Amino acid sequence: MAEVLLYHHIQGLTDGVRAFADDLRRAGHTVHTPDLFGGRTFDTIEAGFGAARDLGFDTLRERGAAAADELGPDLVYAGLSFGVTIAQRLAQTRPGARGALLLYSCLPVTEFGPAWPEGVPVQIHGKEGDEFFDEDLPAARELADATASAELFVYPGDGHLFADSSLAAYDAEATALLMERVRSFLDAV
Repeated sequence: MAEVLLYHHIQGLTDGVRAFADDLRRAGHTVHTPDLFGGRTFDTIEAGFGAARDLGFDTLRERGAAAADELGPDLVYAGLSFGVTIAQRLAQTRPGARGALLLYSCLPVTEFGPAWPEGVPVQIHGKEGDEFFDEDLPAARELADATASAELFVYPGDGHLFADSSLAAYDAEATALLMERVRSFLDAV
């Protein structure tokens, strides 16, 4: 079973993020969910971004890295939207990464190094009409095309945080397929 470090999205460690982590735990995986906002959640993406600006994006990323420092190597780094900025950096730069799950976002690999690390599998998930993921889709395609151990899954629809059951964008059908793919990925790493 895998040990996963899951970074929440910009609206915080919502009940839906906790439910997502619990689903993976029920499948036998160890899942850590650091709370970068110290217990605060936000009703909208805009409110979350406002809080992140106030706290400082670098401060949030440092909190995320500190959470990883408390754990050993051999982690699967997972991020949901904003959390991808932390998870992807760690997967690309920390020795011992077992894999990466990038949900709703993907940065160009060159943000953190010259190439994706060899032997580190990655899955990328997003919706085809999601205005936020659309910006990242070229980077996701480039990563999937350049890396033998990368998989890109694009779902129909336009909801951004569609696997968070506590938000209006929740899509049960897409989430069921996403979770099936994520569980298979984690079983294989």
